[in-house]
Amino acid sequence: MAKKETFGIVISNKMDKTVIVIEKKPIAHKKYGKIVSRTNKYYVDDPGNACKIGDKVKIEETRPMSKYKRWKIIQLIK
Repeated sequence: MAKKETFGIVISNKMDKTVIVIEKKPIAHKKYGKIVSRTNKYYVDDPGNACKIGDKVKIEETRPMSKYKRWKIIQLIK
């Protein structure tokens, strides 16, 4: 099974070796067709504490590392 990959923006880096990444995606409303922005929040593994708030990152799904952390950073885009 292929691993899921997505892009997002770092919104918090207060934890050690973990950042919170938010993914925004536009979706059309089922009934009215208006484009609505939906967001997902992911806890992402950042072993080097390299990410800063506002950085754009590419993340990949991985095995569970803790209660909430199931993603890891592949690439730091800035």
